[in-house]
Amino acid sequence: MAGTDGSETATQAMRQAVDLARAVGAEMELVSAYEPVPAQRLRDERREAPEDLQWAISPREDVDATLEAAASLARDAGVNARTYPRQGDPADAILDVAEEREADLIVVGNKGMTGAKRFLLGSVPNKISHHAPCSVLIIRTT
Repeated sequence: MAGTDGSETATQAMRQAVDLARAVGAEMELVSAYEPVPAQRLRDERREAPEDLQWAISPREDVDATLEAAASLARDAGVNARTYPRQGDPADAILDVAEEREADLIVVGNKGMTGAKRFLLGSVPNKISHHAPCSVLIIRTT
């Protein structure tokens, strides 16, 4: 299983995770976390959007697109992938899905992007490595 936030560095880690899954004939669980969006902001965005697109504006629209891009990367390499959008902390989301799906390996990058702010995700792989129910592969992307 792999976590992604859609950033360039997370995509680098995802490519390596896909290559590994393909090499060993594994399936992938793809996880991405999102923060709750205030209801007023959602209402404002829906009001401003064209009528035929208003249904798509949701708290997790960005994470759905991120996961679809990652799943497409896996499918293009011949790897079956399932997606798991989760609200909340990225490390907790990855750990929860790893436990639920009884993952054999978690793959994460060491740096990424959340929302509009770029920052080091050292705390995410660190938290995962200390609490994971399985082995963890941290891809150096910087």
